[in-house]
Amino acid sequence: MSSPTTQASLGHPVIAPPPATSTVTLKINGVERQLEIAPWTTLLDALREYLDLTGTKKGCDHGQCGACTVLVDGKRINSCLTLAVMKEGADITTIEGLGTEENLHPLQQAFVDHDAFQCGYCTPGQICSAVGMLTEGKVKTTAEIREMMSGNLCRCGAYTNIVSAIEEVLNQPKAQGHE
Repeated sequence: MSSPTTQASLGHPVIAPPPATSTVTLKINGVERQLEIAPWTTLLDALREYLDLTGTKKGCDHGQCGACTVLVDGKRINSCLTLAVMKEGADITTIEGLGTEENLHPLQQAFVDHDAFQCGYCTPGQICSAVGMLTEGKVKTTAEIREMMSGNLCRCGAYTNIVSAIEEVLNQPKAQGHE
């Protein structure tokens, strides 16, 4: 059999081998999902392109804006910097998994009550990041909230209302049915 170089020099088309794929099982919003994806697929792209969970946004694709923030085992991460295959067996929560239209997560409700969004593009990442931050239990002051949320950018500048929404949830007892 001739090599691809020889085939090309003889005028024959060179057919590239199919891209390598991996099977990965991810638990997303409480449901196990099995995907056949390229090993270099980010968690963000797996969520948006393979599972049609488009609430998580692609902003900078470099981990600098926070629009892609999701919760993995309760901790906030930038899904654009994480390969999906690295999260095999992890418990992944996206904005779609936090609440329902009939039963909003307390932070979702607080964002509505405090008008903590304008265009809304950063809102899913802001809310997921805030849920993770509050779960960590380390923030007590407005300054600490601002510092811990500094990885989530809002181009519209709704920071004051975002912080007010987070403070409301921080200062209330744990809501029934939500963590």
